[in-house]
Amino acid sequence: MQDEIYREITQALSRREPVVLATVARTRGSTPRKTGAKMVVRRDGTFCGTIGGGCGEAEVWQEAMAAFEDGKPRMVTVDLTEPLDGDDKICGGIMDVFVERLA
Repeated sequence: MQDEIYREITQALSRREPVVLATVARTRGSTPRKTGAKMVVRRDGTFCGTIGGGCGEAEVWQEAMAAFEDGKPRMVTVDLTEPLDGDDKICGGIMDVFVERLA
């Protein structure tokens, strides 16, 4: 999976197309993926890789799209400890995900 991520970044940058890289920087408790898991988001919203799926990944995807606009890196805390009606936050842990635009 990591090879696919790096290949995607290399290809996009060689075409001068920015991408956003989201990396799980820290986890606490039970999380779907562990530190180092990566996801690359393309400008059109499609992505490669995963940081765990579900609502947490959707939160990070939204921040990735914002990073395309402002170019600012950010740390996103994904709290999977308290499910809300209809949410699939069943893991019980917390992930800090570093989101950065690469251009």
